Amino acid sequence: MLAVHGGRIVTVASLVDELWLDEPPRSAVANVRTYAANLRRTFETHRGPALSRLAGGYRLEPTNESMDLVVFEYLVEAAASAWASGEIDAADRLLTRSEHVWRGPLVAGLQVGPILSARRAALDEQHMSAIELWARVDLCLGRIRSAIAALTDHIVAHPYREQAHALLARARYADDDPAGALAAIHRAESALAEHLGIEPGGELQALRQRIMDREPISLLPEPSASRPGPSGPTPHRARRGETLVREGRMAGNHLPRPVVDFVGRRQLAARLMAETEAASQHTSPVCVIDGMAGGGKTAFAVHLAYQLASRHPDAQLFVDLRGHSGGVPLESADALTVLLRQLGVPAGRIPTDHVRRAELWERELGYRRAVIVLDNAASRDQVRALLPAAPGSVVLVTSRRRLSTADVGPPVSLPVLTADEAVQLLARTAGQNRIEREPEAAVEVVRRCGHLPLAVRLARGHLAHRPSWRVADLAHRLSVSGTVLRQLAVEQQTVASAFAASYEPLDEPVKRLFRLVSVHPGAHFDVAMAAALANLPFDPVEAMLNDLLDQHLIEEIEPGRYRLHDLMRQYSAELSQAPDEARDRGEAAHRLLDHVLHESAGRAEQLESSALRAHVRLDPPRRPDLLGRSDPPDVEWLERERSNLVALIEFAERGSLHSYAWRLARSMWRFCYIRGYFDDILVTHGFDLAAAEKNGDRAAQAVMHNYLASACTRTGSYLDSLRHLEAAVFISRELGDHFNEHRYRANLVVVHWLTGNLAQAVDLRQQLLRERPGGAAVESILALANLGIALANMGRYEEAIRAHRMHLFMARCRGSQYDISNALGHIAAVENQLGHFAKAVRLITASLRIRDRTGHRFGEAEARNDLGIAYRHLGRLDAAREQHELALELAVDSGERHVQSAVWNDLATTLAVIGSTDGAMAAHRRALELATRIAHPYEQGRALVALADHLDDESDEALRYRRRALAIFGRIGAPERWDLARRLAGDDTADRAGARSSGTG
Repeated sequence: MLAVHGGRIVTVASLVDELWLDEPPRSAVANVRTYAANLRRTFETHRGPALSRLAGGYRLEPTNESMDLVVFEYLVEAAASAWASGEIDAADRLLTRSEHVWRGPLVAGLQVGPILSARRAALDEQHMSAIELWARVDLCLGRIRSAIAALTDHIVAHPYREQAHALLARARYADDDPAGALAAIHRAESALAEHLGIEPGGELQALRQRIMDREPISLLPEPSASRPGPSGPTPHRARRGETLVREGRMAGNHLPRPVVDFVGRRQLAARLMAETEAASQHTSPVCVIDGMAGGGKTAFAVHLAYQLASRHPDAQLFVDLRGHSGGVPLESADALTVLLRQLGVPAGRIPTDHVRRAELWERELGYRRAVIVLDNAASRDQVRALLPAAPGSVVLVTSRRRLSTADVGPPVSLPVLTADEAVQLLARTAGQNRIEREPEAAVEVVRRCGHLPLAVRLARGHLAHRPSWRVADLAHRLSVSGTVLRQLAVEQQTVASAFAASYEPLDEPVKRLFRLVSVHPGAHFDVAMAAALANLPFDPVEAMLNDLLDQHLIEEIEPGRYRLHDLMRQYSAELSQAPDEARDRGEAAHRLLDHVLHESAGRAEQLESSALRAHVRLDPPRRPDLLGRSDPPDVEWLERERSNLVALIEFAERGSLHSYAWRLARSMWRFCYIRGYFDDILVTHGFDLAAAEKNGDRAAQAVMHNYLASACTRTGSYLDSLRHLEAAVFISRELGDHFNEHRYRANLVVVHWLTGNLAQAVDLRQQLLRERPGGAAVESILALANLGIALANMGRYEEAIRAHRMHLFMARCRGSQYDISNALGHIAAVENQLGHFAKAVRLITASLRIRDRTGHRFGEAEARNDLGIAYRHLGRLDAAREQHELALELAVDSGERHVQSAVWNDLATTLAVIGSTDGAMAAHRRALELATRIAHPYEQGRALVALADHLDDESDEALRYRRRALAIFGRIGAPERWDLARRLAGDDTADRAGARSSGTG
């Protein structure tokens, strides 16, 4: 998937759809991240292509030379061009190289999804065409036996390739084997009739007759059959063309002048060229190009028509159907008159009867190979009457509406320009040097223009007419809130007026929905959200969204999920400036936030129920009929909506809707925590702490402080974590909320452990257990998990095992898969310390399987690092290194710096065992640097001891490192201090690992 989309972003959703054809597991998104991390590490190890993780997906940056698929496609296309130009030897060389590159079907033997299935089919079709082209080259160069052998094998594999049968018949006849030629034609007729139920084409029938008459036959078919392209003129068509020339009625070029500043869309143009040219051998293909106003549909269609003109030389026609010009659309009968006049038919010969006029159009077009542009179509009925039935022509239709009909096939929606293309368009008039002097400002200008061609052209008009302006001046003007649409106007041409042509024909309820969807601040929305905004039932809103989609006022990014282009969002908001509209938008915001809050809380309750309900204290939903209507039906909805939820929380806080803001943040906390989205927690809970403070809600403030502390702890900001937890404890005491006070003090244990206060951590945890002996299960589980971690770091391994086993027991009683997987991982870590490495592997493997099944990734980096430790002791060094590197990547992705420092130390130890001393020392230095930066003393001490061990034992540097480590271990009470003290005292015979398994503290 990444390779065939080389250089382009592949979304996580696309990867999930391709990898799991049926029902994806709940952990699909997390699994994709793991697979991508494995790929990135493999590529880096073997100096492969760069794999980048971007917002919403991944992008692979291969070189064209490294991609067999790209090289093959290039060689075949180049060979076809050489053949079309008569360069037979060049075509032969290129096809020879392409066959050496060919490795068989794409991802052969693998079950693939819809995207790769389509790409595989297209590539197979290209390979079959290459084989047939090579056979033509062989015939042209006199290699008849070679052509026969290749075509025979080809037909066995692909018995329905009529062109291949015809080539084989010609080759056998040229080889003085007329019986074999007739047999080849007979086999073709039988295969087509028996399996497809169709008669063979005219070429095979003509070949049969000429062979039976023993007439000479050219080795090569006529131009229409010898190479891809439009049908060549039949003798009757050619004679008719001569008559038209004599009568002075040969049509000219009626296309508008091509846009001189046309940029981009090369790949799309090449694809449409190939598709239309291939189809024009048998029919007159119709390509419908739709898209939003200002997207450059007409310019693209005219550009494509000029490229097609050389293969359709008899006529180039253009008619504006006025479907979105503000006036009355052109009637089909009137459009036929325009087209017939362009063909040179005298006005007096054009019938007044519509049916006879259409018949004349068919007759006149039947003698020509024409390219026809039907611009600005209003409806499929308007277009249908203009479509030719005879093969040989190509029709290009543009429309702002989606035209769906069997006569024209699926439309091609024209996307906006890429950022680079938009900057290139800006430079065409504004001046290349001017743009190159301010590249960042140019990027900002086109971004503000939404990469929409019309908007970019209007923006460059400002620069062209104002030579004193810098590009940064225009960027500043466009950045002023609410002025982009007004700024982008030149004379009577504006972006807003282009949008209005699509908006005004709509019914008022649909217009109102369009005005309200811009209230949603996120990147996309679904039907239920739109229904909440409009306060309408689900089904009518779904139909209205389809109306907006047909007009390209919104975009559908996947079934049931929509978005607004940036400029269209501004247009929607500017339509809502009246006071009554502002009130409607305010009420819509309340309805949207209420719906999303209940939807989020309902999904999040699958991860935590009692604590969440106690904290958010929800009122009954305003629109219960909309809940559960959005896909996916489980917590993966939170994954899909994560960026939207962050935007909604900020939106609610800015709008003084503080109650919604902090409740939304609290609802998504557990999900973000177990998936490692700590930055989201910091952002959302930071907003909502401010919201709770403005609202005077002390209980909400305590909740926000606690969960901000959770993210600060995981990202290594221990002082901030301590400050937030102390504030949460203080507020809870002030409110007399002993339940939450106990929870917040329990979280202090983790901070004490990470900052090296191990004794304080153990004492506090045991005090909390005594305060609530046999208390609530949630608090006991939290207490036991953190107590076990602190005990293990003090070297009290047997006590730690007991705490973690009790944690596991209580988790199983509650049926909490999340706590079960964590408890298994914690037990495995202690078993590693005790030297039970095979047992640790079994426990960690079970823990990881639960994580895969449930989709939660909390603690996975630590678990994989512990798995690497176990593998190292079991002698599986390559597997150990792989697990450490994967753990490091997971920790980096989630921002868990204390985990990163631990992994660097353990990876270094594995590298040392492998024999990479330099790599080990570099990794220990990374661990020391990171642990020092976040004030994590335990990992600082480990790194110092290891670095000293790699140095000369007699060196001053090694002695200095050990003394620093002894001071750290002594202060935090770590068991390593005993061994280190003996070594510094000169007792080098001590077992350096003994203290880690002694169980003493």
